[in-house]
Amino acid sequence: MTLDEPSLGLRTPVAPEVLACGAASHAGRVRQLNEDRYFVAPENGVFAVADGMGGHEAGDVASATLVESLATIGTAVTPTDLRARLEDRVLRANAAIRAMGQARGKVIGTVVAVLLVFERDFACLWSGDSRIYRIRRGGIAQLTRDHTEAQQLVDSDILTPEEASVWPRRNVITRAVGVQPEPELELLNGQLEDGDAFVICSDGLTAHAQADEILALVEGAEPQAASDALVALALERGGSDNVTAVVVRFDPDPPATAAAAPEDPPADSPAPSGAAAERGA
Repeated sequence: MTLDEPSLGLRTPVAPEVLACGAASHAGRVRQLNEDRYFVAPENGVFAVADGMGGHEAGDVASATLVESLATIGTAVTPTDLRARLEDRVLRANAAIRAMGQARGKVIGTVVAVLLVFERDFACLWSGDSRIYRIRRGGIAQLTRDHTEAQQLVDSDILTPEEASVWPRRNVITRAVGVQPEPELELLNGQLEDGDAFVICSDGLTAHAQADEILALVEGAEPQAASDALVALALERGGSDNVTAVVVRFDPDPPATAAAAPEDPPADSPAPSGAAAERGA
């Protein structure tokens, strides 16, 4: 090993006890198959939601393939290393999903939103319309931008956000893993502040909940309780799609009585595999 290479074990992504997390997933009230998966690995600083493309065959297989690939990321030694590991696993999953689609003669794919945390650095990487919100000092901000035809029209000032919300093709996505030879991920970097909370969710939540409603349910709540409440809200309002929510809170000085691990997900939520779960379709 040369002197300018990081020495393994000198740094770790973040102590798991300073990242409290919770997750919940449900098939919804309309669909029978859950094409969502989530992944939470606080020891590695990796949190993700993958939503299989509902309009294509085997969306659940695509999202599961991606999450299984993320589960092999392991422990990084720098923020750059963590991002490189993530991108490598997405590339591998992209190739595997494309191969499955070609073998079936169908297009299959999955959208994904990933939060990476290393010490006080965070990064959001995403492809598609699953979102990441950050809650900080009583406010909420959407950190991701939807990769959809509707969002493109809003960006071009052809539609207003209100018009886009009811546009007939509002759910047509423009990026997904497994569709193109090379996946397209958008990236946003930032620095953590004490008390920051993040919500990673599929569009089954945002179809039924506004940002201020998400804020009201997450601020001050334990991550698992917040995740359960977000999914319950979507179900109360019709649950028109699979719905998944992952909530992560950064607290470098948690109270001594803080819960060490999230509770089991609700009965309709698939159990995490290293932290992987489905959402119903």
